[in-house]
Amino acid sequence: MTKKDQSEKRVCSVSHRGCVSMVPIFNHLDTLQMEEIMETVQAHSFKRGELIYRAGDTSDVLTIVNKGSLRIYRLSESGKEQLVRVLKPGEFTGELALFNETVHENYAEAMEATSVCQITRASLQKLLIKYPSISLKILQALSSRLDESEQQAAQFSTESTEQRLASYLADLLVEDDQSAIVTLPLTKKDLASYIGTTPETVSRKLKELEEMQLIRRISSSKIEILDEEKLLFL
Repeated sequence: MTKKDQSEKRVCSVSHRGCVSMVPIFNHLDTLQMEEIMETVQAHSFKRGELIYRAGDTSDVLTIVNKGSLRIYRLSESGKEQLVRVLKPGEFTGELALFNETVHENYAEAMEATSVCQITRASLQKLLIKYPSISLKILQALSSRLDESEQQAAQFSTESTEQRLASYLADLLVEDDQSAIVTLPLTKKDLASYIGTTPETVSRKLKELEEMQLIRRISSSKIEILDEEKLLFL
């Protein structure tokens, strides 16, 4: 093996280790178990705007975000886009396919230069049999996502656009952070898609919230929450 090959192997190993160790379904395992998982992992990189998978593609791998971010979205029959979630480092997609042979219903797109780690269904199923604790962690993650989906569905049916936007902004606040300034992780287009409205409506509602002195727009992506309590009870 050449020095270049050895160097690339070390870089790949470090990347795999970081990817695996940051994932909640794996980070409770010991070092030897981590090493075993890393042997099954494949790394891939994507440029901004590249699709990791599209609706209709065979779903047979668990995809973990190592660096960057992914936007998961679906398209309606009319072609309207609905943002489902945004995945950050340590988060994953494709877990349902690990239990049943299926196809993707959504699209996964890199929001920036993004690297992911992937584990095939066959490899992970062997790990699930050997380490049942991983199964429990996956079930916890699925339960959390189901809860989020139900909350989102309830918001669409019972809350106004203004209320959905206000709830989203309040959710960005970090509990143990004294600062009331939040950074929008989504573009205005993606934010509009996520809360089920248009970019124009998002701009108008942000202006209205500012006029009500509930928020203060510092820049296009930074907002100061002036009154969280009133924001949540619009």
